[in-house]
Amino acid sequence: MTGRPHVLIVEARFYEDLADAMAASVDGILADAGVERTRWSVPGAFELPAAIRMAIAAASRRIGPAYDGFVALGCVIRGETDHYEHICRETSRGLMDLTLQFGIALGFGLLTCPTYELARVRAASDGRNKGADAARACLRMMALRRDLKLPSQ
Repeated sequence: MTGRPHVLIVEARFYEDLADAMAASVDGILADAGVERTRWSVPGAFELPAAIRMAIAAASRRIGPAYDGFVALGCVIRGETDHYEHICRETSRGLMDLTLQFGIALGFGLLTCPTYELARVRAASDGRNKGADAARACLRMMALRRDLKLPSQ
């Protein structure tokens, strides 16, 4: 370990180009902050909470690293069925449950958009990149944990 803060970035790869754009922004912001990064990929947004929970479990058993923060990245685009509603709601709830149960510093980078075009705008590195917003949120929550002298997970 380097002694630097360590963040786990978990990215849903269903929309690979959007995931890459958001992850690049997250990586840049965390690198500028001197944060060590590990990236995991999962198939889709629904798997984001489970992957983070696995990381927390591994750290608690001392068989994996303890992360100072987490960034969850993904995208869900509305389709013709109500699948969109279920995935957005349950993924968001799962991530929120982790923050409340374990007190983790989490940057929420899940795009929930009606069209691919709107998702692309929110993932673009030259615009309103929500990955960058998630990285900044994670850093702020890590600072809050540090200020409160709470241990990392």
